[in-house]
Amino acid sequence: MRLSQLFGKTLRQEPAEAETASHRLMLKAGLIYPIAAGVYSMLPLGLRSYRKIERIIREEMDAAGGQELSMPALQPIELWQQTGRHGAFGQTLFTFQDRKERLLCLAPTHEEVVTTLVSLNVQSYRDLPQLLYQIQTKFRDEQRPRAGLIRVREFAMKDAYSFDVDADALDVTYRRVFQAYKNIFARCGLPAVPVEADSGAIGGKDSQEFMLLAESGEDEILRCSGCGYAANVERAAFVKPPAPKDAERPLEKVATPGQKTIQEVASFLRVSADQTLKAVVYSAAYPAKSLLASEIVLVFIRGDLEVNEIKLKNALKCSELRLAEPDEVRRAQLPAGYVSPVIISGGPDPAYVNWLQTVVDDSVVDSPNLVGGAGVENYHARNINFPRDFKIPEVRLIVTDIAKARAGYTCARCGKGAFESMRGIEVGHVFKLGTVFSEKLGASFLDKDGQKKPVIMGCYGIGVGRLLAAAVEQNHDDKGIMWPAPIAPYHAHLVGLQMDNPQVGPVAEKLYADLQSAGLDVLFDDRGDSPGVKFNDADLLGVPMRVTISPRTLKTQSVELKRRSEAQARNVPLAEAVASVRQAVEEASRAATSATSA
Repeated sequence: MRLSQLFGKTLRQEPAEAETASHRLMLKAGLIYPIAAGVYSMLPLGLRSYRKIERIIREEMDAAGGQELSMPALQPIELWQQTGRHGAFGQTLFTFQDRKERLLCLAPTHEEVVTTLVSLNVQSYRDLPQLLYQIQTKFRDEQRPRAGLIRVREFAMKDAYSFDVDADALDVTYRRVFQAYKNIFARCGLPAVPVEADSGAIGGKDSQEFMLLAESGEDEILRCSGCGYAANVERAAFVKPPAPKDAERPLEKVATPGQKTIQEVASFLRVSADQTLKAVVYSAAYPAKSLLASEIVLVFIRGDLEVNEIKLKNALKCSELRLAEPDEVRRAQLPAGYVSPVIISGGPDPAYVNWLQTVVDDSVVDSPNLVGGAGVENYHARNINFPRDFKIPEVRLIVTDIAKARAGYTCARCGKGAFESMRGIEVGHVFKLGTVFSEKLGASFLDKDGQKKPVIMGCYGIGVGRLLAAAVEQNHDDKGIMWPAPIAPYHAHLVGLQMDNPQVGPVAEKLYADLQSAGLDVLFDDRGDSPGVKFNDADLLGVPMRVTISPRTLKTQSVELKRRSEAQARNVPLAEAVASVRQAVEEASRAATSATSA
């Protein structure tokens, strides 16, 4: 491709709307163009890399026994109502009415449709196992689209679904697809790290994400320094720091004028944070109820810990969860900063303990004599003990683990190592669904004994555009993109300097043709711009190998070769240019994949 004819131009100015390096560089290099918030056009240069990722995915999924199909993005809402996920996805689900006033949705994922297809096409154990996949457009009405292709409202995903006769057979399929994912990321030259994760609104049991480590990543990953266990922070299993042990003491009310936060109260009463009781007020919406209505939820956790909102959402089985607004707190008659689960003798009765849903972290159970709100402004209570002082009706009370792991905490897997924190971008997700969907949608089979059983499902996703953006996020410098060779849009970037020179022009044109004849993808900068502009664009676009022809190189009948990842260039004889470029491209691809596989 001649750069003079390439659709999409590089930008000289920094895009003001860009939040991350990948967003900035993909806009600046002319890979994508924004149409609306969270909606992008993929321009030719970006699409070339995107197609290379697709090809690798298809080859590995086919090798794992997958069969590609294509399912509609437009789906009847009844399917989602049948599984209950129209509420679980909440306002993220795009819905609308057609001209006959039938309610439809734009699919954020395809479990409902693929399970329905299997229910119509699988009758016997002889029809199983099945591994079906597609690369299809998905739609999610993200509240805050951000970071270019990292979080968008319209995107392409490779989603795969497996169907097996039992859990053992699912284990076999799961391991096979897991290995296929490792192969995909290795072949792309991207070192993705598998970590334990939560299944979210999809549902299911065992769950692992593949993360590309990047400082700007949305997800925090915790990895044990001892055993190497790694998990998303929302899932990481940790040993909670023990609280000081003591015999239960009598409850007492103390004045704490103007002291509201854990830090203020702990300092005022001269106690440590792990001797306090933190109250947090949330607003939750539930699948079976109107999305416009929400309920106030009280959460109590030891003061030195933070609430893991994913764990809390799972415990409540709600579709949406957020911190309550100040007006909501006032309408619930909650004394902000002094909310209490106790009723102190001689004091006002905090009626909210009788009617609000309450969640208590299990750290509170093992922590005696805590300091917490007294239920009235400017007062706290000493020596709160669970369950002695908690006056919440059992029907309104959930006691479970809702604490968030963090760096420095002890790993629960080995009980010895401490967690180290890093950030990453989720680029793949695999999990076992079990019979969550097959039972609701009637996907069953007759086993060898003629017994009817639900099929056992697994689900496996890769965000293709997100993977492309994550590759840029992980591979760049202050000059531009540094593509991993296997997914670079072109193998080589041929730069002709002074193309109007009667010596340079014809030689550059011949080398361009020869490189293409050798099977190499070449981006040819045949423009009449200055060397500075051309070299800056070459660095920005990030093609692994730059090949330069100029009057200076032709004086010695040579061309200049420079890897994007290296500072130094070298000259090779013009007669050996094609072979040298091909060898350099092959070495770069091997280096990228071997480093990732190691």
